[in-house]
Amino acid sequence: MNFRKMEGLGNDFIVTHEVAPGDVALVAGQAVRICDRRRGVGGDGLILILPSERADFCMRIFNSDGSEAEMCGNGIRCCVRYIEESGLVAGGAERLAIETGAGIIRTEMLDGGLVRVEMGPPRLDAGEVPVALSLERVVMYPLAIGDRNFNITAISMGNPHVVIYAEDLSDELVLRFGPLIETNEIFPEKTNVEFIEVVSQNEIRMRVWERGCGETHACGTGACAAAVSGIVNCLHGNSVTVHLIGGDLLVSWSGKESDSVCMTGPARMVFAGTWLLS
Repeated sequence: MNFRKMEGLGNDFIVTHEVAPGDVALVAGQAVRICDRRRGVGGDGLILILPSERADFCMRIFNSDGSEAEMCGNGIRCCVRYIEESGLVAGGAERLAIETGAGIIRTEMLDGGLVRVEMGPPRLDAGEVPVALSLERVVMYPLAIGDRNFNITAISMGNPHVVIYAEDLSDELVLRFGPLIETNEIFPEKTNVEFIEVVSQNEIRMRVWERGCGETHACGTGACAAAVSGIVNCLHGNSVTVHLIGGDLLVSWSGKESDSVCMTGPARMVFAGTWLLS
């Protein structure tokens, strides 16, 4: 299986279009081995680009623990760059519609290796996130985890997110409480966890504990969920630069729940190789 190692702000993926739909289960079963950073290629996830009857292509993404994710913002940018660089679309891939587990996502290639993605409308209803609480929405809801109390805002960007605000994005906060919140019983499908420091009306800092991956250098859907949370909670403006460990993403949202969240950021190839399927 030929592949390309791609990365978007340090969130890295093994990407290939050489897997037939009938072989997806076989290859997905090797995702843990392929993503292993010592004995495999190394990556936060494995992305398979497949045919689609509803869009230009279908993207399926498997986390480094073998679980399948509905959607990944950094991953879809890497997917689009792969399609462009591999010449899979005659005349280039300036605008593409990609089928994902979260629906059809529309993308646009920009200058300088940037990709703009219409991530779709956010979902704020607790049942759609999902969160197992008898609430219509989970906005600044008090949640006790160990010896700490957190005010959480739950949002779905096609996958579940919880946003938490803090003055210090410390290792203890992220690495200790991230996995405890991810697997808390109120999240029946587990959750991604974004820890946010609001810098100004147009800037936030973020560290993320990703469901099925642990801490990563960036998370596109997480950055979108964080921006939506800040707008809903009146903490900043409708367009923010999200500073992540791996770099910056620009996220904007009108505040109208039927409108799409838009994310712009880079993606690039690191190297190409071949994996022997067993």
